[in-house]
Order: sequence, then C-alpha cells, then structure tokens
Amino acid sequence: MAIKTSDLNARLFGKANKRHVTTPQEAQQAAKEQAQVIELAVAGEEKVQFELVRVPADQISDRTVVFSENAREQSFLNEHALSDVLVTLKERGQQYPAVGRKREDGKIEVLDGSRRRMSCLLADQEFLIYVGENISTEHAKFLSDVANAHKPLSLYEKGREMLAKLESGEAEDQKALAKMFQCSEALVSGALKAADLPLELLQAYPNVAELGRPTIVKLHKQFNGLESGKQSQLLDKCRSEDGFVWQRTQSQGVARITKEVTETIETWIEDLQPTSKPAVAKTELVKGRASYTRKGSNLTLNLKKVDDALMQELLDLVATKLN
Repeated sequence: MAIKTSDLNARLFGKANKRHVTTPQEAQQAAKEQAQVIELAVAGEEKVQFELVRVPADQISDRTVVFSENAREQSFLNEHALSDVLVTLKERGQQYPAVGRKREDGKIEVLDGSRRRMSCLLADQEFLIYVGENISTEHAKFLSDVANAHKPLSLYEKGREMLAKLESGEAEDQKALAKMFQCSEALVSGALKAADLPLELLQAYPNVAELGRPTIVKLHKQFNGLESGKQSQLLDKCRSEDGFVWQRTQSQGVARITKEVTETIETWIEDLQPTSKPAVAKTELVKGRASYTRKGSNLTLNLKKVDDALMQELLDLVATKLN
C-alpha cells in the first residue's frame, strides 16, 4: 500500500537522540525537526545511528551517489516527474532528510531519497540526509525498497523487478508474478513489455510513471514491428543534442507534452515502416463487364456476366494465341 513520505519516516525511524521516541508520531516529529542523530532499527534488527549531514547544492553530484540496487530508474527523474517534490522544496525547503550509508571511498550512498536528491540538484538547494555506517547490502536493499513504497514505481521499473524475479527463479511465470506482486496478470504482462523497451524510447516522455498499460502495450507492438535497423534509426531520432523528445516540444503540461511525444514517435515509426508497393492499376475495358491489370509481363483479365458459350470462345481464342 502506498504511504506518504511522512509516514515512511515514521516507519523507518525508531528513536531520536535524547527523546526515547516510542510512537510513529514522535518519530515523525523527530525527522521533521531534523534531529542531529536518529537511531534506526534496520529491518527490525540491528540498531544503527544515523547522523544528519547537510550537503551543499554544488557538492551533491560529487559527494553522493544513488544505491545501485534502487528500483527507481534515475534517468526518468526530471522536473516533470519530480514536480510534487519541487513545489514543496522551493517553497519550504527539504522537509524530510533522506537516508543513506557511508561508503569506503567516503561518498554517501542514498538509500531512501533519490527523488529528493535529484530535486535538490534541479532546484540548486542544500541536500539533507541521515548517514549511517557499517550497513550491509542486504539492509541497504531493505531501506531502499521500503522507501520506494510511498511513490509508485513506473511500469518499466516494476517490470525490471519482475524480470529479476523470473531470472533468479523466484517466480516461474507471469501467474506467479501476479501473486507475488499482488496485481493482475494483465499488469504483469504490461510491466514486462515496458521493461523490454529501450530506455531511449521511454526517456522521450516527460514522466514515464504517467504512462499507462495501453500506451506501453501499443508502443511495444509498434517498436517491435520494426526491423532491427529501423529500430536503431528510431532510437537515433530520440537521441539528440537538443535533449529528449519532451524537451523539444512547445506544449505545456505533462498531459499535452505526453500526447505530442506519442504522436511524434508514431509519425517516425510510420515513416520508417517498409514502403508499401503501389497497387497495380486496374484498367476498365468494357464498363461493368471487363477489366484487366498488367504487372510486368503478366496480364489478369476480369470478366463479368459470361455464359458458358462465350467462355468457351474466349478460352479457345486464348489457347490459339498462346500456343
């Protein structure tokens, strides 16, 4: 079930320094007030202390990285996909710190808060993050997965998770995936189709999370209807020095931009489809009775209202001429 960021922090943080926090409400308040140190029982097991770190906007890219096993596709995070965070960030600053761990090379690995990290980069704002040490990869994955619960993943991201379950053998087929992810088999099918699409094609859209199953299924069918060389040409059109396809449109609003991007891609696909051979022109010989078509050295004669006697005469004539 989707949960709000505030509820997420309440679930993650169990204690705050000198507060003896015992309720979700108290934990939520501790996070909101940005206590310097918060104690977190990771996955209900070992307790780890997290210290609040403030990363200046111009150091975010160098000092922080996103956890490699984070299910969220970072290349989809732009001003449209992050509009909900950016509005609050610009008005009131970062309300809830992210959560991360310190790596051996000194960099901070973001486990919960990749959307907040990118929002701070786009808005040129200071990035707040609680950083812990000696956190295992298993516990890091737990924090990352729980964090992603408050903002639904796109069909592509869900599809990547489902594909990983199939490849690892944890799920045998789409039916098993539907049960595991508590969704319909139709959604599983759509998610796997989304995961099968190249990133360049999906990056053409302003907010991939807004793409529904019908759009994904149609796009998958159209793309796979092209031969390999044509697919590469389409992706080359999506890649440009002028930016992603959505950045080249003059439309305003995610819905309008999405519609224009879809129309643009469909036009490109139509242009790349193999050229249909022109239909052979039919010539009328006797109106309503006889017509013929000529293709190279072949002649096709079409006759109407022909009785047996006339048919035999015509056949005899053809036989005589062609012998």
